[in-house]
Amino acid sequence: MREIVLDTETTGFEPDEGDRIVEIGAVELENYVPTGRTYHQYVNPERTMPAGAFEVHGLGDDFLKDFPVFKEVGQAFLDFIGDARLVIHNAAFDMKFLNAELEWMGLPRLPSDRALDTLAIARSKFPGSPASLDALCRRFGVDNASRTKHGALLDSEILAEVYLELIGGRQSSLTLAATRTSTAIADAGHWRPGPRPTPLTPRLTDAERSAHDAFVAGMGDGALWVQWPERDAPGA
Repeated sequence: MREIVLDTETTGFEPDEGDRIVEIGAVELENYVPTGRTYHQYVNPERTMPAGAFEVHGLGDDFLKDFPVFKEVGQAFLDFIGDARLVIHNAAFDMKFLNAELEWMGLPRLPSDRALDTLAIARSKFPGSPASLDALCRRFGVDNASRTKHGALLDSEILAEVYLELIGGRQSSLTLAATRTSTAIADAGHWRPGPRPTPLTPRLTDAERSAHDAFVAGMGDGALWVQWPERDAPGA
């Protein structure tokens, strides 16, 4: 199963008020394992930012002005994500901006049910506890020491680790297998073997038995097998 863990950075909170995407980062997972394929793009928002708008992001007008606008990279982004499920922290926010940008390009919107919201998963799993990405990193012991500033690709890489912990850890499939095995062992504790109702048919041929006897005889009288009179007893 292919999934894309992604994050965006934006100029504000509302695309309807003129806010735009300035950065997209995405990490590809295949069967919950990072493949090493990533997508990262800075975007010229085509607007002048209010003072201090990029203090959190570490970006600014001078830095972004030489990057392409969204309509020049939107199709490349769609090509990267393909039809994969999207894993996003606070998915409604990012999907709102992505769909606004796609609509301005004249492209179809991304269906909301295509996004898996890790924020919703965290709140459901740990009700009442902080569910920010930083808080989840602390909970699961995910190293986010390099996250001194927000960055879409960095946040996507961190979120990929957090996501795997939220769904049961990196060995979730092995945990399931171990659970099934433990159940089987517990059930086996109530079972006791009984005598076989019908003896198995011997698979040793007369020729094989004769060859074996000749081989043992050649080992001399001190051979261990020669000293075992019960070796020819039924069932031996």
